[in-house]
Amino acid sequence: MNIKEIAKVAKTASIQLAVVKTDVKNKALTKIVEALKQKTPEIISANRKDLAEAEKNKLAAPLLKRLKFDESKIAEVCAGIETLINLDDPVGKTLSATELDKGLKLYKVTCPIGVIGIVFESRPDALVQISTLCLKSGNAALLKGGSEAENTNKILAQIISQTSENAGLPKGWLHLLQTRQDVKEMLAQDDDIDLIIPRGSNEFVRYIMDNTNIPVLGHADGICHVYVDGEADLDMAVNITVDSKCQYAAVCNAAETLLVDSKIAAAFLPKVKTALEQNKVELRGCPKTLAIIDVKPAAEKDWSTEYLDYILSIKVVDGLDEAIEHINRYGSAHTDAIVTSSKEKAEKFMDLADSANVLWNCSTRFSDGFRYGLGAEVGISTNKIHARGPVGLEGLVIYKWKLLGSGQIVADYTGKDAKKKFTHKRLEN
Repeated sequence: MNIKEIAKVAKTASIQLAVVKTDVKNKALTKIVEALKQKTPEIISANRKDLAEAEKNKLAAPLLKRLKFDESKIAEVCAGIETLINLDDPVGKTLSATELDKGLKLYKVTCPIGVIGIVFESRPDALVQISTLCLKSGNAALLKGGSEAENTNKILAQIISQTSENAGLPKGWLHLLQTRQDVKEMLAQDDDIDLIIPRGSNEFVRYIMDNTNIPVLGHADGICHVYVDGEADLDMAVNITVDSKCQYAAVCNAAETLLVDSKIAAAFLPKVKTALEQNKVELRGCPKTLAIIDVKPAAEKDWSTEYLDYILSIKVVDGLDEAIEHINRYGSAHTDAIVTSSKEKAEKFMDLADSANVLWNCSTRFSDGFRYGLGAEVGISTNKIHARGPVGLEGLVIYKWKLLGSGQIVADYTGKDAKKKFTHKRLEN
């Protein structure tokens, strides 16, 4: 099938999938977990082929780490699916109920978006997370992963689609695209695809937005900050900074810039330098930083760079306002944290930092759908539309209005001689 035909098959499947009962979807998810565990040797074998090819092509070490899909990663995605099974079905929830008049009731009810096209990076675990979230939320999906993970993605998509269809889901609800040309053609299918979610750089997301009429939910760069305030506990700040940068450097919620209040810079920077260098982090600092610790000088471009590596830029700022100004200028509206003992400063930071996730006294690495209890995520939206931050199940449904009448006509409610009046009475959901 060509991409136009694939999109039409997915559209047909999405209509059927929208009304699949919760127990059928959960049964399919359970069977997927069983199949992933059973086929672990084949999955690892496919992944080794991808890793060997990536090493041959000299893929950067952090990206190789993301590409690796071993037994522990398979166990992680299976645990994520099991969590997803236990979450409430987001479809069919009544958000509001209103009596317009006696015998005329209006309900606002959640429903799937329809067909979602998702382009994501070379992380095989992302394919499992995205496809199972789409399944639970009743959406058909067209997926395109990074070419580096071609073999791994292929076997994972086969397992998930075949297993779920055998468990009662409509045939053709899940498709794996193969090439960049496929993505280009997908962007033209606005009759059949309802939403595009691109995961990648700001430039890539902008390219997608500029080349499609389909709505786009952007997952862009993760230029995340930790700001250490003048009233911070310095040991806490060191721990949070190290975790934000080092717990997993090659992900979008890892910190890329450390902002430090000038009031405590002399005391804090040597401590954090020691801790970060023990984790082999390369540090790049502003002139004020260089006057306190011996690190490489930072260039202007460092403030707007997503390293995805063990590199951290450091800037000394004159207080909270300058920190917020820096974040709003150079950040990507993803995740930013403040370390402070002042509730007043923390609240100001969280109100004025224009980011999808704002954190107080905790690591930026908490910005994650699974950790938020959302059942993993299809991405982290930096948009200001229906979904923002980690996009889990709730971000993959929209709503429709259901009006239940008993023969009412608008003519009875209009004009100076109207026979009836609206009551607009709120009802219990």
